[in-house]
Amino acid sequence: MNTFTIEVQDTEVRALLKRLHATSVNMQPIYQDIGEGIMERTKQRFSTGIGPDGIKWLPNAQATYAILANRLGKSSLGKDGRVNKKGASKLANKKPLIGETGNLARQFHVLSTNHSVTIGNSMIYAAIQQFGGQAGRNKKVTIPARPFLPVMINGQLYPQEQQSILNTLNAHLDDVINGRFGN
Repeated sequence: MNTFTIEVQDTEVRALLKRLHATSVNMQPIYQDIGEGIMERTKQRFSTGIGPDGIKWLPNAQATYAILANRLGKSSLGKDGRVNKKGASKLANKKPLIGETGNLARQFHVLSTNHSVTIGNSMIYAAIQQFGGQAGRNKKVTIPARPFLPVMINGQLYPQEQQSILNTLNAHLDDVINGRFGN
């Protein structure tokens, strides 16, 4: 399995995590809550086709559409072998990163401990989709970056994601301060 790691360097999130750690509370459920929130927001990006930066993902390449057209089946092709209206409609609704199986969007998992949270994806091509790069035979195909994870290359969270995580952490901190969260 191919893996990649992006470490969050967000100072505001780290400061609040440090404050929660200082309370000696069991952090695993908090990290799990953060991870599940990130995972759900990440999955939503696949349905909208918009990255954590608010930018719409680039459309699929013409070569990708050609491959998909060949796989559509007879009901989507006219007698001349060209894509008919039904096939054109299917292709027009084809969003980037949503393959035939939809596995990239479904294969996320969260692993939390008392010290960290990891959001992973078991698909071998997840990294090339996140960061972009050269792929295919002899690396002749350029895949544009279509970021779905909420961390920039420098380790900073996108502002909207940072705010969601800070809201989660503040809610947990409030629960700890007010005795609503067990150790």
